[in-house]
Amino acid sequence: MIEYHSPEGVRRTPAMPYDLSLNLGASSAATLALLANGFPDSVNFLDAVENALLSRCPRLVIKRFDKGNASITAPAELVAEMVNGCDGLIAAYGH
Repeated sequence: MIEYHSPEGVRRTPAMPYDLSLNLGASSAATLALLANGFPDSVNFLDAVENALLSRCPRLVIKRFDKGNASITAPAELVAEMVNGCDGLIAAYGH
């Protein structure tokens, strides 16, 4: 007989639902940040994401950001600019 072991373990606390959202319907006007993290092709990947989003959400405003260095956290000034100027964020990496 074969027995399977799940490496997930048992949760000590229940999962909490993530209830933040941003309506990107065709009639919605929103500003979305796209953050490249500095890995190769992260900018190229976000080019494709931007094109796909704008084809479906023509009123969407896109602001592009690039962390520039994958080995560091986003600088506080960059985070503040995204928080203060955008309704949502998509962060991406590439390889």
